[in-house]
Amino acid sequence: MTTITRRFQYAMGHTLYQHEGACAHLHGHNYVALIEATADALDTVGRVIDFAVVKELVGGFIDREYDHRFLVNRADPRAVGLRVLDPTVRVVGYNPTAENLADELLDAASYLLRPLGITATSLTLWETENAYATVRQ
Repeated sequence: MTTITRRFQYAMGHTLYQHEGACAHLHGHNYVALIEATADALDTVGRVIDFAVVKELVGGFIDREYDHRFLVNRADPRAVGLRVLDPTVRVVGYNPTAENLADELLDAASYLLRPLGITATSLTLWETENAYATVRQ
């Protein structure tokens, strides 16, 4: 089985509701996402998929939903006020931890690539240079 990996980099802010430390504060990170994908067979060019297609589909999702956005859990009492201050704040139904974000991004990538016969098999999301989460299908 042949797999490909596409790297995405974006800046995003968040806060973690009920976190016991500094991540309870409003803050941001420069994230790096590595998405791994495979297909049953290589195409006629000899590829799993053109990297540009992955960039367009998955990168487009990242640009719309994460890049230069701020994510806050709807259970956080600050969510409404943050949305009033900035309507681009994305209120989500989960705590935007690296683990939850990686899971959401892998689900989105799977949904976007599946019609092309591509399986998104794993996603690693680096929140900092020293900390990351990986989810696998």
